[in-house]
Amino acid sequence: MSLSLSRRRAFLLALEIGTPILVVVLWYALSANSTSFYFPPLSRMLDSFKDNWLFARFSSDVIPSLVRLILGYVISVAVAVPFGVLLGLSPTARRATSPIVEFLRAIPAPALIPFGIVVMGIGNTMKIFIIVMVCVWPIMLNTIDGIRAVDPQLIDTAKAYRTGTWDRLRYVILPAAMPQIFAGMRTSLSLAVILMVISEMVASTNGIGYFVLQSQRTFAIPDMWSGIILLGLLGFGLNVLFGIFESRALAWHRGARSAAR
Repeated sequence: MSLSLSRRRAFLLALEIGTPILVVVLWYALSANSTSFYFPPLSRMLDSFKDNWLFARFSSDVIPSLVRLILGYVISVAVAVPFGVLLGLSPTARRATSPIVEFLRAIPAPALIPFGIVVMGIGNTMKIFIIVMVCVWPIMLNTIDGIRAVDPQLIDTAKAYRTGTWDRLRYVILPAAMPQIFAGMRTSLSLAVILMVISEMVASTNGIGYFVLQSQRTFAIPDMWSGIILLGLLGFGLNVLFGIFESRALAWHRGARSAAR
C-alpha cells in the first residue's frame, strides 16, 4: 500500500515538473522558424531575457518593483488582519462598517491612480497605496469569515476554563481562523503583482511594468516578451514561497485533519 502510494506521488511530481518543461520545449521548437514581428522565436526572447535581467536591469527595475510589491503587501496584511479580527468578533462593529467596507472595496483600484498621482505624485508612495487598496479587502473579508466560522464550542470551552480574552484570541480563535486568513493572503499576493504592474505602466520611471510598456512603445518586442516572462516567473516564485510558508504555518491544521480522517 505504501509502495503504491509512493509511486503515485513520484508520478504526480514527475508530471508536475515534466509538463512545463514539455511545453517550453514545444514552444521553442514550434517558434524556431517564426518570422512574425509580434511573436518572435522563443530563442530571441530568452536572449533578451538574459541581456536585460541577468543582470543589467535588475537593480534599476526589478528591485524597485519588488520593494513596492513587498511593502504594499505587508501593509495590507498588517492593516487587514487586525481589522478583520475586530469586525469578526463584534457584530455591532461589523454592521456599522459594512456599508463603508462594501463601498470602498467596490471601487476599482486603477480608478484611484489619477487621485494618487495628484495627491502623492508618481513615486513609490502612490504605487504602494494602490497595491494596499486592492490587497486589503480579500484578507480582511477572509479574516472576518474565518473568525465568524470558529466553532462556538471551542470558545465556550475556553471560557469555562477561565481563559483570558487575549489568550482565548491567541490560542483558540486565531489558530482556528488561520486557514481562511491564509486563503485571503494568497489571493492578495496575486493581486499585488497585478497592481504593481498596472501602477508602473501608468505612472513611473522604472520598474518591470514600465519596462514592458516602454518596450512595446518602441517596438522592442523581444524585450517586451522578456519582461512578460519575468513577471510570470516572479508570480510563480512568490506563489511557491508563499506555499512553503503556508504549509509550515498550517502544518498543525493538516495534521489535525489527517487525524480526524
